[in-house]
Amino acid sequence: MYSEKPWVKSYKVGPYKLPKTMEPYPKIPVNKFLDDAATEFPDNIACTFIAGDFRTELTYSELKLQVDKLATALDDLGVKKRDRVATILPSCPQFIIADYAIMKLGAVHIPLSILHRAPEVLYEIKEAGAETVICSYRRLERLDEIKDKLKLRNVIFTPVPTFPDYSFPEMKDLPDIANLHQLEDLIEKSDSSPPTVEINPIEDLALLPFTGGTTGVPKATMLTHYNITSNVIQSLHWMMHPLRSGIKGKAAALICVPIFHQLGHYTIHAGIPWGLRGILVDGRDLSLIAEIINEYRPFVVVGVPTHYMLLLDNPNLKKMPIFFFSGAAALPQDVAQKWEEKIGTPLSEGYGMTEACAVTHMNPSGLSKVTGFMPKVKRSVGVPVADTEVKIIDLETGEEVPFGETGELWVRGPQVMKGYWPTPGNGLQDNGWLATGDIAKMDEDGYFYIVDRIKDMINVSGMKVYSQTVDDVLHGHPAVSVAGVIGVSDPERPGSERVKAFVALRDNYKEKVTTDDIIQYCKEKLPSYAVPKFVEFRDSLPLTLVMKLDKKMLREEENQ
Repeated sequence: MYSEKPWVKSYKVGPYKLPKTMEPYPKIPVNKFLDDAATEFPDNIACTFIAGDFRTELTYSELKLQVDKLATALDDLGVKKRDRVATILPSCPQFIIADYAIMKLGAVHIPLSILHRAPEVLYEIKEAGAETVICSYRRLERLDEIKDKLKLRNVIFTPVPTFPDYSFPEMKDLPDIANLHQLEDLIEKSDSSPPTVEINPIEDLALLPFTGGTTGVPKATMLTHYNITSNVIQSLHWMMHPLRSGIKGKAAALICVPIFHQLGHYTIHAGIPWGLRGILVDGRDLSLIAEIINEYRPFVVVGVPTHYMLLLDNPNLKKMPIFFFSGAAALPQDVAQKWEEKIGTPLSEGYGMTEACAVTHMNPSGLSKVTGFMPKVKRSVGVPVADTEVKIIDLETGEEVPFGETGELWVRGPQVMKGYWPTPGNGLQDNGWLATGDIAKMDEDGYFYIVDRIKDMINVSGMKVYSQTVDDVLHGHPAVSVAGVIGVSDPERPGSERVKAFVALRDNYKEKVTTDDIIQYCKEKLPSYAVPKFVEFRDSLPLTLVMKLDKKMLREEENQ
């Protein structure tokens, strides 16, 4: 059934057929992408960092030079192959420099969230066994709190302007942390001849990002060099294959997702081999994002659904032929429809997870519409990218479900992790299958649809309510800006839940729409058991730093 890969018939962008396979995948370290790009596109801008009025750029030759100098400095500080090096950095050039310098030495990069509090930083650094940390100046305070509980050999800091005021920190009083260095000083005094390290791309780790924090204790995901380089080739390079001559060395990507997040990190890795300009910005600054789109007209914009929900209200965005891509969370169909009406080009969607390097599915139909060859877009996370196997499994029987029916999505391919740290195979099913935890279905054309997260599914008296379905309906209401539902305990039926909706209204609808209006709207579009029993209006809803609706926080607030 699924083993016959019915989605391959949909491998096309407009009139162009996409390759059925991108094999064989080169067995190379990730940093070779940058070395080759610096040779092929030395004067191209590799990254543009915009923070308020502050702007800075690096060409590919300049980026490689700084990477090589930092790799030399890290080697001098004792960082060796397989050592784990943690970073706590926002989207900025220093993140990219550190990323490639660490990998060039055969060490393992652990990107941590800048929003982590001291206990979270402590847990992840200890769990990964990192002894070197590279962070922004403002994160030194958190490291100072936990330094006595860690075995830190080196702490390297860098001043970075941050949202919302974009000011540079005044570095007058440095904390008393042993072996403290400033990144810029290390780069300035080091030469650009780091040691040559032999890397086995299939076995050696490149990244160790943490995931799963919304479902329990975060787990470190072992991603090899081969996982990452294969995912770049089998996804973005595969889908853009017919257009590559017009993109390589000529295009820009605006990255609205933090690059310490796997989707943002993937976008950096995917753009560098083709000499693209990566535009870095704080994803919370919606006004700045709109300005950059109008000024730079990038070929692709990478964001999450909330970016597009909020940008819909921006009057400065007009119709334009840009490839807008949404990932990391479910995209409500009404948001996609409204976006296409406002901008004139589709809002494409993809799917993936940290355990699969970021991408397992992409939707080529949106790109087909951008190129003018497709009259109608399929609103879906798309088809499995090249050389990715997929099946949908019944949650109760463990058997494959027929086409069109829902079950848990399983994936397998060269991008799937080696396992959860530190044990290869940990977290994988037999024969390397990755159970995603997402409920999905597939249509007759091989396009996949994510129905819900298993953990977000609501049990109403034994009836399954897919929270994402209710979210989609809420976003269809003209008054709704951002909304989401969770299950709350039903005091009258132990073990059962009721549906509660949280809604942020558009400014021109505030105090004009009631809870009864929302409930009545849902009654017209949902079965009775799925209609929210409660509606809570808020000025804003909690978002993660990646701008995803934070349902975990909503559940925690409800249970207090």
